[in-house]
Amino acid sequence: MKRIFPRALVLAAAAVLAPAMTDAAPGWPANYEGVMLQGFYWDSYTDTKWTNLESQADELAENFSLIWVPNSAKSASGYMGYDPVYWFTNHNTRFGTETELRKMIQTFKAKGVGIIEDVVINHRSGKSNWTDFPAETWNGKTWHIGVDGICSTDEVRNTAGQAKPTGAPDTGEDFDGSRDLDHTNANVQENSKAYCKFLLEDMGYAGFRYDMVKGYAGRYVGMYNEYSAPEFSVGEYWDGNYDAVKTWIEATGKRSAAFDFPFKYAVNEAFASGDMTKLVWKANGTTDQPAGMIHFAYPQYAVTFIDNHDTARDGSKFTGNVLAANAFMLSCPGTPCVFLSHWKANKAAISAMIAARKLAGVHNLSSVKVLKTSRDCYMAEVSGSKGTLAVKIGPSMDSPAGYTASDIKATGTDYCIWVKTSGAVTPPQPPSATRSPYISLTIKTGPLPTSTTGAHPKAHGPASK
Repeated sequence: MKRIFPRALVLAAAAVLAPAMTDAAPGWPANYEGVMLQGFYWDSYTDTKWTNLESQADELAENFSLIWVPNSAKSASGYMGYDPVYWFTNHNTRFGTETELRKMIQTFKAKGVGIIEDVVINHRSGKSNWTDFPAETWNGKTWHIGVDGICSTDEVRNTAGQAKPTGAPDTGEDFDGSRDLDHTNANVQENSKAYCKFLLEDMGYAGFRYDMVKGYAGRYVGMYNEYSAPEFSVGEYWDGNYDAVKTWIEATGKRSAAFDFPFKYAVNEAFASGDMTKLVWKANGTTDQPAGMIHFAYPQYAVTFIDNHDTARDGSKFTGNVLAANAFMLSCPGTPCVFLSHWKANKAAISAMIAARKLAGVHNLSSVKVLKTSRDCYMAEVSGSKGTLAVKIGPSMDSPAGYTASDIKATGTDYCIWVKTSGAVTPPQPPSATRSPYISLTIKTGPLPTSTTGAHPKAHGPASK
């Protein structure tokens, strides 16, 4: 069931909820040239246990600046960590012991690689029943959330033998699997802020990937990041609509980036249809740019990806040319996040793409000139801090003017990347928004699909923005 709110009400709510944080540090650095790796897939306990990841530190550090790992606290199910019980005191899981985890984080940190923690604070599970969250001591204080910190709309309210929640109604979508936390509650806010600070200052994480941020209002991510000050923060706002993701980024006060689901669905569509024109949207309704959040005003806050642990096992899995799709992503602005399964199967090819990106100094605010868009060809030139990168995606045999075979740095079936270095290049700015955003809000209730941690509508982003 969907509840559609009048646009006037949504605009008023957005004005109230948007935090006044415009002068604060952004949730993702500008002109960032790093590439992220999702260092796990679903049920990858043995393959990506902490000691295994640490053993690959030299190889991974040559290619990636950030590695996202699953929630590291002990969970109720004992599996992937998306039903967490503990926050501060028990980080012993199927991926390894807390000692092994801390050692892995420090090993990568010494090599200049930050570990991104999967932060699950939309919901929480109890120790022995649905609501008995543990009391945990950290930094000289005991942290605990009671039933007053559980949303009054949570399904536990109708469950016999369980405590009744007394919190406020949920500020986002319900999650039928653990108890939805009431982020309007001051104690929940203090626990969440302390937890974020603990992850950065005690565990040594470099930043956060917030799970299922559709489950609570975006202003709270802004609040928690304002307090803990991570350099890197990205939210899983699972929605293919540009305006919806943009509105969430704004709600955080631009204190967090978001995964570029509009980009992911555009790539899915382009390769499924064999139509490379789907890789292009128009900025300001006039200028061809790569599709997704990266095409208009928000590339700094866009983390692009082809697949992740959830999409790889549901109906939105990418099924096309994996290398050509990664070549497109790694030649675009935004911050690319390579999926571990793609990396493991194609290390040499993807490493060459990353090297080409680094050679040109392509960053999250790089400007893009689309040279050709047709069913069989996407061709563009991207400006970096050290030179220019040209890319061709599709079966067309076209080549960019001014580039020769000696400039080719990565090539394969239906993709080619050229690089020319020419000294320092002034980082360009993205197109600025010149019109008022259209704001819409849809809240979906009911159980999530069993195969995902965040439901998504089938809507895709607009062809122009």
